[in-house]
Amino acid sequence: MPFGEIVCGSPGSGKSTYCYGKYQLFTALKRPISVVNLDPANDALPYPCAIDISSLITLQDVMDQHGLGPNGGMLYCMEYLEANFDWLEERLQELGDDAYVLFDLPGQVELSTNHESVKHIVEKLTKLSFRLAAVHLCDAHYITDASKYVSVLLLSLRAMLQLELPHINVLSKIDLISQYGDLEFNLDFYTEVQDLSYLENTLNAALPPRFAALNMAMISLVEDFGLVGFETLAVEDKNSMLNLTHVIDRATGYVFVPPADSNQPPETIEQHNAAPAVRPNTYALFSSAAAPLKGPGSDVRDVQERWIDSKEEYDAFEKREWRKEGEMVRDEAARAGKIRERKAKGSSDTDMEL
Repeated sequence: MPFGEIVCGSPGSGKSTYCYGKYQLFTALKRPISVVNLDPANDALPYPCAIDISSLITLQDVMDQHGLGPNGGMLYCMEYLEANFDWLEERLQELGDDAYVLFDLPGQVELSTNHESVKHIVEKLTKLSFRLAAVHLCDAHYITDASKYVSVLLLSLRAMLQLELPHINVLSKIDLISQYGDLEFNLDFYTEVQDLSYLENTLNAALPPRFAALNMAMISLVEDFGLVGFETLAVEDKNSMLNLTHVIDRATGYVFVPPADSNQPPETIEQHNAAPAVRPNTYALFSSAAAPLKGPGSDVRDVQERWIDSKEEYDAFEKREWRKEGEMVRDEAARAGKIRERKAKGSSDTDMEL
């Protein structure tokens, strides 16, 4: 059964960067992964692309042929892909039944909130037995402004209702959040979407009084649904990527048993080396879905300490650890070189004696 992610979000939220980071992570862990580019305007892909929509249609060709602008042309491209879904289906079948596929969507937000083509494409993928989760990326700097935060909440809620998939909202670029000033509340207020009435005074101070009722109506709408929450992501941080991967795996029901020679996370090594009769229970679907998240980055308070409260101290600590690791690798390479030299010298001395 193939699994996958529908990666969506506004322009600049880091969708392609996330796909490339996940490709690198999964390759290191020897997990299967394929990236499908569904953005007909993306002609500078950072990741190895298994399927590229540009071989079917490009935004520039549509704009030139039909005289459309970028937005109308993008909608046309998605409708064209929906009408020619068999093209995508044939190429997905070539990836095999055990594929794990990232679908990199365009950044035009109405594609995942209002327009029907992406929704219909997702429905067709599920009919092909794909187990999918929607990963909606939002730039973390939006939480530094109350009005922008409310708009992100509404956007995320609309995408959840439109796509009708297991949905993970993600505050991306959390490692850059300290550049935009201090947060009004702790990070967990924004990720857990706590009592939004605390934003009322800030919203009313920033907007004319006539918008006060509208502000509270939007806040009440989000709270009434009670669906929106956020994970955090620093794509260059391994712990952050592993934590988000665990969250997505729980949403889709994906259970990965790493091969013996994979560079698996330390917490799984003891489990993986257990007897074969024990290992299937270790990676059972129920335990994966119900077990609490563990490890660095699983608690939002740790995320706040790492990237907001003590970022400089952690950065300095990581640099020292990287330096130690580099010195260890260098020393190990030097020792291996000396051993090779001794072996080569010993074999040459033996040849001389003979």
